[in-house]
Order: sequence, then structure tokens, then C-alpha cells
Amino acid sequence: MTHEPNANRNGIHPAVVNADAVLFDFDFTLADSSSGIITCINYALSEMGLGESSTDDIIKTVGLYLHEALVVLKGEQHRSRGQEFLEHFTHKADEVMVVGTFFLPGAKKVLTTLHQLGYRLAIVSTKYRFRIETILERDGLQDNVEVVIGGEDVTQHKPHPEGLLKAADRLGLPVERCVYVGDSEVDASAAKSAPMKYVAVKTGATPLETFDSYPRVALLDSVANLVRD
Repeated sequence: MTHEPNANRNGIHPAVVNADAVLFDFDFTLADSSSGIITCINYALSEMGLGESSTDDIIKTVGLYLHEALVVLKGEQHRSRGQEFLEHFTHKADEVMVVGTFFLPGAKKVLTTLHQLGYRLAIVSTKYRFRIETILERDGLQDNVEVVIGGEDVTQHKPHPEGLLKAADRLGLPVERCVYVGDSEVDASAAKSAPMKYVAVKTGATPLETFDSYPRVALLDSVANLVRD
């Protein structure tokens, strides 16, 4: 693929127009799975006798590895119970996560358009890869996304850059030819550590001023802004 701007990319946001690959976070960047996440976290907490957490507190943990989410919600003293929390969460997620996940407005168009224009696309998330792949297949998008790196594919989770580096490697591209799009501080931190260009979107729960502490090439209302009508 040429590294020069393509005339066919006139409708693409300048932040990604010259990239070879666009990597995406999943939850709150491409899709809304908040209903399933809230259900699964509160199920796991209840099964562990810890009591449910508020919707607002849970939403703030989206993007964290589940072991860390437990610590944020219920305290450092429960870190040793992370695997127990994960197992309860996963049990419930097998029932509700895929059916309760929907792509955000414009996300399908972005994936389809970028793929048609020759971009290499990947998803890097703490969500299990098989769930993301099932959702992509359900919505007919599986051929648009070349690489999916899920929570089971790395030993160190975001904000560590392992997932981003692994995705770039599987695409056969240097990190400087990739752009990562995400909604959270852990996404911004992972991109900084890679180092990889970062596009922040406002569709998550991260306060916007948080992104001022990290390098970015754009701050967009949503992923839909990557492609103009």
C-alpha cells in the first residue's frame, strides 16, 4: 500500500488518512456492551458476597482488565480474588454479552469504508477475542477486521502496549504506520507506550481533560467522525 495520500481518501479524517492500519479498542469505541458488562459484574460481585456496585462506578472500569476492575470497585484487599471474579463474570457473560452488545452509530460504516479503501484493520481489547469475533460475524463485519487481539491473547493487559504491538506485528507493519482509536485513559497510555499515534473518542466515561496528559492526533465526538458522509 502506498504511504502517500490516496485521492479516494478525501472523506477520511486527516488523523488516519496517511496510515496503513487503524486499530480500534472495542467497548465504548466501536460498540456498547454496557448492559452486559453491568449485569456480569454485579452477578460476579453478588456471587462473591461483595454486594453490587452502581452503574456509574462500573462504567468507569470498562476497559480495565477484570482483576483491576474488581480492585477499583471493591478495594485492594480483594485483589487475590481476581480469578474468582473472572470466572463468575465469564459464566454470566456466556449468557448475555453477545446478545447485549451493539455497534455504536456509524461504527459499521467506518469499518466497512476503511476496509474498502485499503486500510488494514484490527481490534485490541481486554474483551475475549471469541466474543468480539462472534459479534463481528453476527453483523457481517468479520471480513473487514483482519486481526483481533483479545484479553486471552496477551500476558500483560492495557495500559501495557503488548496488545497493540502484537496487532501491529500480525499485520506486518511498524507501529509508526498504525493509528489506535480508543475512548479511555488505558487506551491512551497503551498507545503512548507503544509508541503509536492515538485518536481519542468521547464515547466512553473518561473525563476529557484526562486526554490532555497524553499525546494524541485527534479528539473526536465518536468513531463515526473518521469518515465523512
